[in-house]
Amino acid sequence: MNIPANLKYTKEHEWIAIDGDVATIGITDFAQSELGDIVYVEIETVGETLSKDEVFGSVEAVKTVSDLFMPVSGEILEFNGELEANPEAVNKDPYGSGWMIKVQVSDMGELDGLMDATAYQDLVG
Repeated sequence: MNIPANLKYTKEHEWIAIDGDVATIGITDFAQSELGDIVYVEIETVGETLSKDEVFGSVEAVKTVSDLFMPVSGEILEFNGELEANPEAVNKDPYGSGWMIKVQVSDMGELDGLMDATAYQDLVG
């Protein structure tokens, strides 16, 4: 299982990469493997400001639908539009072309509550 060391993680299996005060967010390799073949990614919150742990969208797999949770508070700047035509990118490349949203982080201190790769590896076993 792929758990890049340069990212932060949540117990709900989202990853977050920080570039200045903009975060790129997606679901982890573990999450996509548990969900199975992803057929649809729904994110209708672009332009909204959401708090940490609020639902920002959902991902639909063949057998289930799972909510997506904000790892940090902020304004959703962008949705990865490529996922509309190619939701399977989340399965193939969850940390690259399968990213989901970009967020203007409003409280950088919230990053301190996220897990590093070692802690996330311990969580998923």
